[in-house]
Amino acid sequence: MNIIEMWRKFWAFLKKDSWQSWIVSLILIIVIIKFIFFPLLSLATGTSLPLVVVESCSMYHESGFDSWWGQNAAYYESKNINESEFSSFSLKNGLNKGDIIIVNGAKNPEIGDIIIFNANSDSKALHPIIHRVISENPLGTKGDHNFDQLAPGNNVQNIDERNIKQEQVVGKAVFKIPYLGWLKLIFFSRGSC
Repeated sequence: MNIIEMWRKFWAFLKKDSWQSWIVSLILIIVIIKFIFFPLLSLATGTSLPLVVVESCSMYHESGFDSWWGQNAAYYESKNINESEFSSFSLKNGLNKGDIIIVNGAKNPEIGDIIIFNANSDSKALHPIIHRVISENPLGTKGDHNFDQLAPGNNVQNIDERNIKQEQVVGKAVFKIPYLGWLKLIFFSRGSC
């Protein structure tokens, strides 16, 4: 039996309406995604984590940009970021829990970029953090929804966002797919915004 004939028989088996063909199809999909799709996507984006699901509300904007800015202007203006500058930032309206973020490798993050970074080694954080860059030297971030996260006592996970090293940076958010990540969060998430 040659390869073409084997392939035809296998394809015919997959097209059958049986539980065996359904299980084999499911396994095949998982293998293709894990061993072909994600490695190619990682290669194309230049990061080991090309897709990220937003798991918290730290980048959430409860209202439109103007209302959100009115509530948060004082903090950003104290960091020399004005409304006009912030409104030009990528993803200026924040991120919602359940959004899927497409990530690109980021060698030199700039103010306003939303980066994904691994927390410092003495942190209690279990997953990479997704926050906006608010300072470049040293690299510092803040969640758009976190009013005063950097104040002592507010940082229960002991995440150092004031001095992020370049080797901690996984990548930069370049695009979001709204809410599709809830397919994952339904099974692995606790709480809501």
